[in-house]
Amino acid sequence: MKANIKYIGCDDAELDLFESQYVTPEGMCYNSYLILDEKVAVMDSVDPRKTGEWLQNLSTALEGRVPDYLIVQHMEPDHSGSLAAFRKAYPDTTIVASEKALTIMAQFNENTNFGPTLAVKEGDTLNLGARTLQFIGAPMIHWPEVIVTYCPEEKTLFSADAFGKFGVIDADADDWACEARRYYFNICGKYGNPVSTLLKKAAALDIQTICPLHGPILEGEKLAEALRLYTIWGSYGVETEGVLIAHASIHGNTVKVAEKLGEILQQKKAKKVVVADLCREDMAEVIEDAFRMNKLVVCASSYDGDVFPPMHMFLWKLKLKAYQNRTVGIVENGTWAPSAGKAMRAIIEQMKNVSIVEPAVTIRSAMKEADIPALEALADAILS
Repeated sequence: MKANIKYIGCDDAELDLFESQYVTPEGMCYNSYLILDEKVAVMDSVDPRKTGEWLQNLSTALEGRVPDYLIVQHMEPDHSGSLAAFRKAYPDTTIVASEKALTIMAQFNENTNFGPTLAVKEGDTLNLGARTLQFIGAPMIHWPEVIVTYCPEEKTLFSADAFGKFGVIDADADDWACEARRYYFNICGKYGNPVSTLLKKAAALDIQTICPLHGPILEGEKLAEALRLYTIWGSYGVETEGVLIAHASIHGNTVKVAEKLGEILQQKKAKKVVVADLCREDMAEVIEDAFRMNKLVVCASSYDGDVFPPMHMFLWKLKLKAYQNRTVGIVENGTWAPSAGKAMRAIIEQMKNVSIVEPAVTIRSAMKEADIPALEALADAILS
């Protein structure tokens, strides 16, 4: 880091499930930073799993000094879970946050006195001496209280959860995008418009370093690539031309249909084809691919007069995360009363600017030679 900005965050390599739902094979990091000037500012705290380690990192970096300010950019517990312990250790430090964050702080910490505090809003500044902190409102990225902080003298943006990724701080050092993409669409994906608004604000600043609350510090080419991808992601644009075939099969017959459709699409020179098993694969990965590509085909078995639950969950999550601006094809399988197509269509039709291509395909129990022309027609329609 820079001479007057020190990293004091913590890796959590043992964490296997972030937010109790996202698998993290490479763990997670909780980033925190210390700015040393005439006055000393701490940028965010960490998850309570790492409170003791963080306080030790802070004490070591302070070298006997006492923080004047603790800036709270985001109140989610993985970043605010050590606030009460911090207040106990440093009772006179001013906690700086948005008005809404101060309200949420009390909700998470009954009977804890967090004073002294300072409420800040968009456009407010805090003078540290040779450096100034400028506060920028970033509501709904991805909580309503969020602020981000720009230090013009260091050309550094402290970006809260924006530009974060899964993994410890040095995980996949050469491939930021993969886990950043899975992180973005599953956690922030619903909030594309607020992300785009923040990017417009950031464009007016001279930013050479981004310090997120998860993942590596971004500079140079990695920073430029992150900004490029966030511009696509925030506008629900297409990153990769291709077709994702997501299937949910009870006894394996629908799998064969999905794989056959994938072969047909490849024969027809689709730029990229990915076939994903919703029953076995990490659904967060499949969500990521759905947003990454411009075409989607959903293939599912009928179940209890509806659709097989893994497909229902997948489509419900896509809707929850504001999936939009895409083309979707439908394949259903049913033995006596096919119902999956109708159930899938009902969810897809609630999504913004999503076109359902025809023909929808119905398979009776198992794929037969007579079903191939319908799959060919669907492939032509999805690629047109």
